[in-house]
Amino acid sequence: MSIKYTADHEWIEVNGDIATVGITVHAQDALGDIVFVDLPAVGKTLAEKEVAGVVESVKAAADVYMPVSGEIVEVNEGLRDEPALANTDPLKTGWFFKVKLSNPAELGALMDATAYDALLKSL
Repeated sequence: MSIKYTADHEWIEVNGDIATVGITVHAQDALGDIVFVDLPAVGKTLAEKEVAGVVESVKAAADVYMPVSGEIVEVNEGLRDEPALANTDPLKTGWFFKVKLSNPAELGALMDATAYDALLKSL
């Protein structure tokens, strides 16, 4: 499946019933240099649009929201040691967490790349 996006600037890439989540290039650009990332606990179950973590930069702090409901099955421990990965490679090594989907139908409400680009142009 291709990457989907939220209006809050998270991305999600689904592989079977596991999805990887991170912040978009736009989000990290808006935040500036990221200095701290608070990640959810593995095993925690969160609902769609619930706050899953926090990202802090030299400019601001922002919540990271769950794009879909599910259980956190893995977090990117590398971000704890090197939060700047969210700046340098937000769509690959800068991912935040992996979630086991509890309601795959929620994916239908997310934007594809074309819709997300249109959202960015309207900002």
